[in-house]
Amino acid sequence: MGVGQAVIVAGIGCRKGASAAEINAALEAALERAGRPLARIDLIATSAKKSGEAGIATAAASRGLRLMLVPQPDLEIAGARAATWSARVMALAGVPSVAEAAALAACDPKARLILPRIVVGPVTCALAESGEAP
Repeated sequence: MGVGQAVIVAGIGCRKGASAAEINAALEAALERAGRPLARIDLIATSAKKSGEAGIATAAASRGLRLMLVPQPDLEIAGARAATWSARVMALAGVPSVAEAAALAACDPKARLILPRIVVGPVTCALAESGEAP
């Protein structure tokens, strides 16, 4: 990793019980859709409420990535910058998009979405990039 290289965070949202294979499929689809199929993901982030989701933890471990569980207050702050607004997700999770809010919250305050959330089966995935690179 070069000095000043931007950090890419994959934010994940999912239905209860989503498998690691489903999470990985969403990650691959997101990178492809963002035009960065060979890009390196530095971190996977999700809501702290999803701490019991083995599929997310297993997908992160299989890629050698750290999984950041984002506390609700941080999700809500970052959620204000989300590009996608789902009334259903807002009612259930208190943020307009778990994937987008988690990706943005796990990055720095200048982070931007490089891919708004996509839906792949029971999984949503969004990609954010740190804004600190030169």
